[in-house]
Amino acid sequence: MKEKFELSEAFAAKLDGEDPIAAFRKRFYLKEDEIYMDGNSLGLMSKDAEKSLFRVIEEWKNLGINGWSNAEVPWFYFSKALAKLMAPLVGAEEDEITIHSSTTVNIHAVISTFFKPDDKKNKILIDSLNFPTDRYAIESQVLLRGLDPKEHIVVVESKDGRNIDEKDIVARMSDDIALAFLPAVLYRSGQLLDMEYLTAEAHKRDIMIGFDCCHSAGAVPHHLSEWGVDFAVWCNYKYLNAGPGGPAAIYINKRHFDKEPGLAGWHGYVHDKMFDLLNEFESADNAGGWQMGTPHMLSMAPLEGSLKMYNEAGIENLREKSLRLTDYMMYLIDNELSRYGFTIGNPREDKRRGGHIALEHEDAVRINAALKDMGVIPDYRRPNVIRLAPVPLYVSYHDAWVVIQKIKEIMDDRIYEKYENKRGFIA
Repeated sequence: MKEKFELSEAFAAKLDGEDPIAAFRKRFYLKEDEIYMDGNSLGLMSKDAEKSLFRVIEEWKNLGINGWSNAEVPWFYFSKALAKLMAPLVGAEEDEITIHSSTTVNIHAVISTFFKPDDKKNKILIDSLNFPTDRYAIESQVLLRGLDPKEHIVVVESKDGRNIDEKDIVARMSDDIALAFLPAVLYRSGQLLDMEYLTAEAHKRDIMIGFDCCHSAGAVPHHLSEWGVDFAVWCNYKYLNAGPGGPAAIYINKRHFDKEPGLAGWHGYVHDKMFDLLNEFESADNAGGWQMGTPHMLSMAPLEGSLKMYNEAGIENLREKSLRLTDYMMYLIDNELSRYGFTIGNPREDKRRGGHIALEHEDAVRINAALKDMGVIPDYRRPNVIRLAPVPLYVSYHDAWVVIQKIKEIMDDRIYEKYENKRGFIA
């Protein structure tokens, strides 16, 4: 049974007073005149992330090359230390994770490893709503094998342009599918796919399956190892607040540690032999084998502080508040905004919803621009979606209430009409 909410500002204050993780908000750099609702694109800077970054800068200053062995967390083992902190958030063993590069590069790394087409199984299954970089990378991997993407990529279409029915995905798992690569959460609508079910169905058909968890890692608890997911990738600059360009992550189920990484590099070498600098590649016997180049220390450092904070708060507690926040926002939208032509494009069921609201309106571009000028930072995604991401670590219930009031003001005073019906360069 859903919680009964109220429309008043006092009720929002009441919810904040009941919030067991409200104190974490004070550990972020928040502007007094701004409400940040874009943490699903780029998370805010925390004091914890700043501290770990400054520590590494000082280590570089004082230790130079000796930082690789003598830093507080030796840089040589920094990715492994981050993997240990990351593991509880995604339900994996620490050896199954490596922190490395960007999501797109990591997609290339896993597809090049797991897509081994033969006469019987030579196609990759994807969906029509995933973020485009996933498709770009997969198409290029198919082309590198001399195959035609039109023939060797099978696309599951959406019935409504918003969501994907998991049963439609399973229906396309034919005998010629070698690998499936799908989003955990759809970037536009916020739909959360049933990863456990899809993994089980794929494995029944001898299909490798992996997930893009960019819009779920840090927002939704996962149990990647328990579910038997073969591989996954995700960025860390969204909900996990690692900063712009922060390094991404790869998950490789331990049953695949014997596989040769499709993209090899010297930091994927057996660690205790790396500096033997032998010409024959010998992969590390864990996910570290998929790490290619030198760790980007100054980019990785903020993630340490952020992950420690996430583990302190607890991913289950974060998910509970996230669901309550988005439930509350949907209640306010239904009761305050529906008369202006707004609809909700994300699933309403808790188990099918990620961390953001997909607010739809025919004038979404102009409303989004007006919100930014009024101190609310959302983003726009075509054709008609304003994404509102109330990240539980730093967004309050009162913030959510104020956002809805500002949208009402924009509509009542027709403020949006002052703006061109054209999206900005980014959003």
